[in-house]
Amino acid sequence: MRIKKGLIGKYITLLLITSLMIGPLIWMIATSLKEPTRIFTQFFPNPIRWENYTEVLSQVTFLKQYWNSIYIAVVVTLLVLVFASMAGYAFARIKFAGSSFLFILFLSVMMIPPEVTIIPLFLFMRDLELVNTHFPLMILPVFGAPGAFGIFLMRQFFLTIPKELEDAAVMDGCTKLKIYWRIMLPLSVPALSTLTIFTFITNWDEFLYPLIFINSRELMTLPVGLSLFTDETGTAWHHLMSATTLATIPLLIVFFFAQRKFIEGMTAGSIK
Repeated sequence: MRIKKGLIGKYITLLLITSLMIGPLIWMIATSLKEPTRIFTQFFPNPIRWENYTEVLSQVTFLKQYWNSIYIAVVVTLLVLVFASMAGYAFARIKFAGSSFLFILFLSVMMIPPEVTIIPLFLFMRDLELVNTHFPLMILPVFGAPGAFGIFLMRQFFLTIPKELEDAAVMDGCTKLKIYWRIMLPLSVPALSTLTIFTFITNWDEFLYPLIFINSRELMTLPVGLSLFTDETGTAWHHLMSATTLATIPLLIVFFFAQRKFIEGMTAGSIK
């Protein structure tokens, strides 16, 4: 079978790009299994040291931080799915005075760097006595960039659904709430899957908010907790890479279950 030269070049380019992307991941996993004295003297671990993982998991603080990241990311993801789907449906199907301006106002939230608003948000949460609690970490993203992106994504997806479906539902006596619950949500599974992946990953990797609002080690999330493996004596690379490898597991699980609808949800908003 003859293979075109151009096709060979494309495969080689894709292979090089894949190697650049997967190379750090391989190094991370390999380093997590190395002896502490052989971190930078060998690429593949020899011998394999599984004790790196058991030593990390034996730290009570790490397990608490792991749980904090999981439940905060899950709560934020669920809240964003609920509010973004409802707001997206309202902007797509319910016309009211100033709806276009309000939608643009929501989108403008994504253009404001979080560093600009972090000081007034901290002062606001301090006055409410919510500093050093998980409340700011769960509420602020819903009304910040992740929530605004979710509203945009869901609105664009709802616009692709034929309005005749709603007209038929109205003739059958359905209210707006029933149309949203029984028709729109089941049809928007691809967009919801895409939003789930983006929101979960964004909140799992969030570093600024936990760093500013959390003081106690037991209340920290993993991104901040991983920085504790570095101190004035240096970095415990074998423990840091072990903890980082463990931190990627929830991301892989979420993407594995949502990947089937991911591409469909990403492209749906461009078809109208």
